[in-house]
Order: sequence, then structure tokens, then C-alpha cells
Amino acid sequence: MSPEKIHLEKVQETLLLPLWGRFVENQKQKPLLVDHKAEEIVRNLDYDFGKLEKSVNPLSRAAWIARSIFFDERIIEHLAQYPEATIINLGCGLDTTCDRVNNGKAHWYEIDFPEVIELRKKFLSEQENRVFIGASALSGEWYKKITARKEVFILMGGVIYYFEEAQVRHLLRAIAQEFGQVEMAFDYSSKKGIEITNQRVLKEGGMNEGARAKWGIDDIHEIEKWQPGIKVLENMTMFAEHKKKYPLWKRLGMNISDRMKIMSLARIEIVSA
Repeated sequence: MSPEKIHLEKVQETLLLPLWGRFVENQKQKPLLVDHKAEEIVRNLDYDFGKLEKSVNPLSRAAWIARSIFFDERIIEHLAQYPEATIINLGCGLDTTCDRVNNGKAHWYEIDFPEVIELRKKFLSEQENRVFIGASALSGEWYKKITARKEVFILMGGVIYYFEEAQVRHLLRAIAQEFGQVEMAFDYSSKKGIEITNQRVLKEGGMNEGARAKWGIDDIHEIEKWQPGIKVLENMTMFAEHKKKYPLWKRLGMNISDRMKIMSLARIEIVSA
């Protein structure tokens, strides 16, 4: 098959960053994350990934892998308890979590902008229990298309940064009203982390200026005050669980990032009031 030419705008273009990061990790002799599907997609995309190789900080690549591992492990735990649960990948981009951890019984819904879903369909296939939905995470259009609603688990990887705080508040409130009770896992930045993301990751990666990150929070427990029913179940800095697996020179950067809480991972519970 000939490489697929892509045309993406603004924030959608950032979906290529974690995809490429998983591709690079998969090339290692002993990868922390095995993702053959990501490798397949990269090899069939007509895009200049060389500019990412030259400009993206290795620490950013390590963060994308740590985030994927965090999501994989939490979803595996969730499905071990609730095999037929509903997993919603909100802002899925070209994410391949389902291909790595699907148990064959869970109901998966993968949601992103319509143009991203059209691209996704060129490399990934919908199945009886795997549905793609073209809609903005903030639009509310996708709610009525979620027909399976058992033990809902929502993951949002590399998404929440691009919303304003008011939009994040609205999304959590709407999810509570729609589903009653859910667990959600996501990555987030401190306010300083947002500055660094905009200065380094997006700019050095050659991304569109419109893809600037917006929302950062220094203490994730602050969201518990936003509305009744939000509880932070788990919170850790990005490299807390994996830095020992890297050489010393990389660990130095990871330690600095973690000490400053530049990037973090969270799992929360949302219950309607």
C-alpha cells in the first residue's frame, strides 16, 4: 500500500507526536512498550517524521511512553474486574491502546474530530465492540452514541492540555450528568509545564501555532472542589514509575521534571451529585 498523505490542522497535528514516540520505542531491542500497530501506521504515512527525530526532546518521547504504560495498566486492571466494561478513548487520535489491551469482551468507543476519524479508519478497523465516533470531545454529540454503559472508564491522552479551564470544568460536569459514575485517566501539566510544552514540544516539533496548550494545574486535588462527586484516586509525576529503567543521563532530566511537577498522571472518579 502506498503511503497515505495527510492534511491536518492545528491541534489535530499533535496526534502524530505520541504515535511517532511509540514507533521509536518499538524499534528498541528491549522496549518498555511494544506497539507493532504504531510502527505499521508510521511506515504507511506520508509525513516528514525526520523533523521530529531532529528536534523533539528525548524526554518528551519518554513521557509519551510512560503515559501509554499508565493507561494500559489501569485499563487492564479495570477489565480484570469488569471484563465487559465500556472504555471511551476521548481524543483518540491515532492511539492504539485498544490494539494492545483489548480483552475481546469490552466495548470500546474511540472519539475524535471527524477528519481525524477518517484518517484513523485508513489504518484501524471498527468491529462489533469497537466503534469510532467523529465529534469534538467538548461538543456533547458523542454521548448519545455510547450505547454500552457498563462500568465506564474514560482515557484522555494528550488532550486536556488544549482546553481552557472552563471547558475542563464543563466536560467533567457533563460526563457526570451523562454517565452517573465513571473512572477517568488522563495526563496533565502544571502551569510551568504548559509553558515548556508550548516552547519546546510544539515549536521544536514544527507544529502549527494554533496547537498551543492552554490549561495547567499545580495541584490536581483542586478539581475536587469544582463540583461534588469528583475524587482523585491516583496521582503521580510522569516518570515516577519508570525512571529507574533509563540510563543516568536521562534520569537527571526526569528527576528535574518530576521535582518541578512538569508533567503528571491522574486517575479520578466522577459521580453525579
